[in-house]
Amino acid sequence: MINMSNLNLFKNIGVPLYLLIYLIIPYSAITETLKVDFIRNLENSLNKRDLEFIKKNFRNDENQNIPKQFSKIVNDFPDSKWKIKKLKSNIPHKEILRIKVSGEKIVNGKIHLLESNFDYIFSILNGKIDEGAIKNLFTTIRNDDKKIDINFQIPDKVLTGSKYDIDVILDKPLEEVIIAGAIKPHQANSFFEQEILLEPLASGGIFKMTRAPSKPGVQIWSGIIAHPQGMITFTKSIEIVDKI
Repeated sequence: MINMSNLNLFKNIGVPLYLLIYLIIPYSAITETLKVDFIRNLENSLNKRDLEFIKKNFRNDENQNIPKQFSKIVNDFPDSKWKIKKLKSNIPHKEILRIKVSGEKIVNGKIHLLESNFDYIFSILNGKIDEGAIKNLFTTIRNDDKKIDINFQIPDKVLTGSKYDIDVILDKPLEEVIIAGAIKPHQANSFFEQEILLEPLASGGIFKMTRAPSKPGVQIWSGIIAHPQGMITFTKSIEIVDKI
């Protein structure tokens, strides 16, 4: 059985559900073609927490917003590490980086693991990162020592106006175990700390059918699974497109 008083754990430790929308730091004097040196310097800047570097090398309002959000993430996971690799881009005048962020910390004797993967698509204007966008974001924070056998079936991309399923499945039989959970949508670019009210789950996970917005964009879902073995929070972005 779950001790229901533990369901506020993630709220109490300040786990960010705004997670990872402002994580990319550019390398100054970027050329029009990304090179190996750029990737290495980008990783180093992220891992060294170089906030002044951020302020100098992002265009427009982001050079104010990024340090603020970056500091929140570093405060939550001080040892977080970034790994970056360049992907081949088929989008004219755009570059694509694949970002992996990992970290851990101990709270009340339990190890909380952060894992996040996403693609960052952007252009380069006057040697600075411009018009950046996050795609294919999937983030989990869990304190179950990966003992919960969980399967996330959430699409990366769906058509405008179409119905689609969000399934978060616990693969092992639950028998008499009680689990709780919840899932909540967000607008793109509106990541912030907020409560998600947990409810007992009669079945082995979260199963939801929803409809995509009528206009192209990004839809964000955040949720929590609470289990006797521990808790898992997740955030997933879904790209809404008018053709696939």
